[in-house]
Amino acid sequence: MSEDRLAELTAAIGACRICRDTPTGKPLPHEPNPVCVVSPKARIAICGQAPGMRVHASGRPFTDPSGDRLRQWLDVDEATFYDPDRLAIVPMGFCFPGLDAKGGDLPPRRECARTWHDDLFAAMGQLELVIAVGQYAQAYHLGPRRKKTLTETVAAWRDYQALPDKAYPVIPIPHPSWRNTAWLKRNPWFETELLPVLRQAVHERL
Repeated sequence: MSEDRLAELTAAIGACRICRDTPTGKPLPHEPNPVCVVSPKARIAICGQAPGMRVHASGRPFTDPSGDRLRQWLDVDEATFYDPDRLAIVPMGFCFPGLDAKGGDLPPRRECARTWHDDLFAAMGQLELVIAVGQYAQAYHLGPRRKKTLTETVAAWRDYQALPDKAYPVIPIPHPSWRNTAWLKRNPWFETELLPVLRQAVHERL
């Protein structure tokens, strides 16, 4: 039944135009192009922010330098990364939200999580690991357990390995954007302490 429900949800998400037609706040400034990969088989879900401009054009998640860095962090190749039987990819916003006045991506649209996420994750009961990429995904998947800052949340990753209300651990990580290169230099523990654990968790479930 979960496969049937996921098929229904996938079709509904693909046709979704809520942020354009009945938005919360300003409407999406372009035609929606929802991008997500759900799966009845994948044991791992990568949960990020929202598609950027390149992904909006390609319709494929993480087809950009951030995706290259993320795959390096996970130690997986492209074939594995894009195999829906192995990895689900469910961002907090399914459509590119547009750009702010400084040329950066706007936050994920709030309509997506409110409308779709609870049903999606309920239907993917086979999940054994959620990788929460960035503060928006961490807010949804960790709720009140999230710390005041992203750095504090990622540094507390050990606290999220056994959560009483979830059947799987949540591993929080920063966004792999080039904008976070300075963050990585300031926090070398991420690569020396967390990445080996993340890679092991991914490999065990693949």
